[in-house]
Amino acid sequence: ERSPYDQNIPQISYASTAPELSDNTRYDFFSRVVPPDSYQAQAMLDIVTAMGWNYVSTLASEGNYGESGVDAFVQISRELGGVCIAQSLKIPREPRPGEFDKIILRLVETPNARAVIMFANEDDIRRILDAAKRNNLTGHFLWVGSDSWGSKISPVVQQERVAEGAITILPKRASVDAFDRYFKSRSLSNNRRNIWFAEFWEENFGCKLGMHGKRPGSPKKCTGLEKVGRDSIYEQEGKVQFVMDAVYAMAHALHHMHRELCPGYLGLCPHMTNIDGKELLTHIHAVNFNGSAGTPVIFNENGDAPGRYDIFQYQINNRSVAEYKVIGHWTNQLHLNMEALQWATGDLSLPASVCSLPCRTGERKKVVKGVPCCWHCERCEGYHFQASEFTCELCSYEKRPNQNRTGCQPIPIIKLEWHSPWAVVPVFISVLGIIATTFIIVTFIRYNDTPIVRASGREVSYVLLTGIFLCYIITFPMIAAPDIVVCSFRRIFLGLGMCFSYAALLTKTNRIHRIFEQGKKAVTAPRFISPASQLVITFSLISVQLLGVLLWFAADPPHTFVDYGEQRTQDPENARGVLKCDISDLSLICSLGYSILLMVTCTVYAIKTRSVPETFNEAKPIGFTMYTTCIIWLAFIPIFFGTAQSAERMYIQTATLTVSLSLSASVSLGMLYMPKVYIIIFHPERNVPKRKRSFKAIVTAATMTSKLSHLAAERPNGEVKTELCEGMEASGECDQEMLDSWH
Repeated sequence: ERSPYDQNIPQISYASTAPELSDNTRYDFFSRVVPPDSYQAQAMLDIVTAMGWNYVSTLASEGNYGESGVDAFVQISRELGGVCIAQSLKIPREPRPGEFDKIILRLVETPNARAVIMFANEDDIRRILDAAKRNNLTGHFLWVGSDSWGSKISPVVQQERVAEGAITILPKRASVDAFDRYFKSRSLSNNRRNIWFAEFWEENFGCKLGMHGKRPGSPKKCTGLEKVGRDSIYEQEGKVQFVMDAVYAMAHALHHMHRELCPGYLGLCPHMTNIDGKELLTHIHAVNFNGSAGTPVIFNENGDAPGRYDIFQYQINNRSVAEYKVIGHWTNQLHLNMEALQWATGDLSLPASVCSLPCRTGERKKVVKGVPCCWHCERCEGYHFQASEFTCELCSYEKRPNQNRTGCQPIPIIKLEWHSPWAVVPVFISVLGIIATTFIIVTFIRYNDTPIVRASGREVSYVLLTGIFLCYIITFPMIAAPDIVVCSFRRIFLGLGMCFSYAALLTKTNRIHRIFEQGKKAVTAPRFISPASQLVITFSLISVQLLGVLLWFAADPPHTFVDYGEQRTQDPENARGVLKCDISDLSLICSLGYSILLMVTCTVYAIKTRSVPETFNEAKPIGFTMYTTCIIWLAFIPIFFGTAQSAERMYIQTATLTVSLSLSASVSLGMLYMPKVYIIIFHPERNVPKRKRSFKAIVTAATMTSKLSHLAAERPNGEVKTELCEGMEASGECDQEMLDSWH
């Protein structure tokens, strides 16, 4: 037997909603005035999305309707994204005892998926709700029911509380008043053409019609005067509208076809005696008229009617009366009245059905593999910021994350401030030193021609005092805010003060050493001991430092930069960029290195001249100065380099360097010049000239002093002095003056 599809007979359905019937390749002659369940699935997905639910379970009755509906929902949700299916469960056609309890317990295994999408028949819906009630899960599930639930009373009777809040969907339909008037007027006498009407009459009124009635053992006989709606409960079947629309759609198609093929004919013309199904289908798809509910009846290319649904929520009002309340509609898109929603808790806020809560700002989503709606939130740590929903990225080197880690902001730039304790102490020492140095220079200039000033070697002394002054002055450019001028001053004066000081001291100690070494060999004076020679030697030594600085300027002009590494702390909040001059630790050591070399050489000469007569040309004070200075700079090295990893590095190193320079200058000032100034100001009577002596007398004194040191261990002091005096009879200078300084 051939099917209607093989015979090209167009069909118009008033109730079939299976999505597969939209397939044109298989069911090309099938049309329907009801929307397919794929529209219903789309509407349900739109509801879920509007509620903010992204993690749901599905439940289907086994069979074409349930399985097709869920498949459509799953497919659409997968295509559009944003909603994940926690579980897809199926209710068997013939469920075993305890089957519904098992389904409910399985749904609870994913407790975050509270929303349950149901494509199930009303009997299965009733038993699922009953199982949820039995398992004390009233209020847990958020039911979303298809049109099989719709606004029916039977699934929710006696389980109103567990069904409360359920959102259901139903194709938009209207009651046809004309049909009610017609149907209520039907009786046994005026409806003989319907062969099933008598059976309906017995069923509807609970009576028996004569001897051939279909209801054996009925308590009463039908009178035939019963009235539909008066003697029985009557409610119009919901599909009446669609039946009428289907019939009218076929009538309109035939009418248009007749008008086209048989113009002017009252009946069928030869062209319509054998109707071509394909041609009739074309006319069916072209119909457009207002149906029984006042809405347009149209078909798309697949023969489907447009999706029009009413959306209900099952609510319990203040009087504890349960009812379905219209909360919106769907016509190609969702129109939902969110204010009309009501939940079991009485809370107006939407209940959640999400796998994972949204991450806070500054946190990235680490998605669970295969389930895009489930994730763990990971905070962007350290110097990372939240670049996107799923990634953290590292800020550029000069930036750090902002407060909520949604972007980067510049790291604050700091420098050594004048009011900082690390600056106040060095500046205080430096100011005292500058005052003292200025006072000594002024005193020396004022008493320039007095014996003590002249005896100290005025020219070299002024160079030494200049170096000491520069050692104090360097504190200020070291603390000042770096710029090109400040950086230039740092480069020039950082090693220059020490260079001036130790070049002058080295020249002095070298002169003393050469004089006494020469005296051991001959009585002729060594070369280059005059003041002019001393200045030439001193400035020759200084010029090496200046040449090095000039080459440094040429090779790498001074500039500032911001060091972000020095105070790049674990916590970005504490990170700071340090504004610096481009003087590295290596450059600093190279700049000071030459001065330290002069200092070490000077110390060596100070040790060599330690046996010179006590007051001869400051030999011993210079020695003590150099020993103390060496100790200061030996202490400086571990402090300076040992704090390289400290967060306070800039402050400690700057303070250490400036204080070390100031202390070494203070030692020179205190040991070499303070005693002289004291005598000049407070004991002018001692500031008198000594009688001049020949170079021979000086040499003899040096020689005798060395002899004295050998004899001291063997003979009493008187004998030593006597022998010394005897050896010096020729010069006639056997007194203490012989040992005084020689200018």
